[in-house]
Amino acid sequence: MDFTGEERIAAPRDMVWAALNDPEIMRGCIPGCQNIERLSPDSFEATIRVKFSLLSATFHGLLTLANVDAPKSYTLSAEGKGGLAGFARGTADVVLEERGAETILHYRGRAELGGKLAQLGARLLDSTSQRLAEGFFSDFNAAVVAKMAAE
Repeated sequence: MDFTGEERIAAPRDMVWAALNDPEIMRGCIPGCQNIERLSPDSFEATIRVKFSLLSATFHGLLTLANVDAPKSYTLSAEGKGGLAGFARGTADVVLEERGAETILHYRGRAELGGKLAQLGARLLDSTSQRLAEGFFSDFNAAVVAKMAAE
């Protein structure tokens, strides 16, 4: 499953970069995130509950940052286990493009599911992945703008 998109954020790139690396902001923006904790500068542990049509699963896993070029880009890799439901793996390349007082956040990702989740069908999984990505980036945009307004 592949997904791509972009989000125009009314904030400077440095502020967007800081928010992308803030566990509190991420917890509020990742759909179904129950917990996220920084383990090191480049890794986080997370618990996320995801609903796929009639089936929902709670994933426990690691989020790792690679190819970090602060404050421009990084690659986010995630791997989680959902018990009997199966597993989820994915990567997302995130690029921040500065445009005046705004930042354009570009993302391109790929997700893979295994176990019972993989039996749901590609179209359902693709639409769920795209919906989750769009939801995250929309909520992230709102959180960054709200943080900027509060400062």
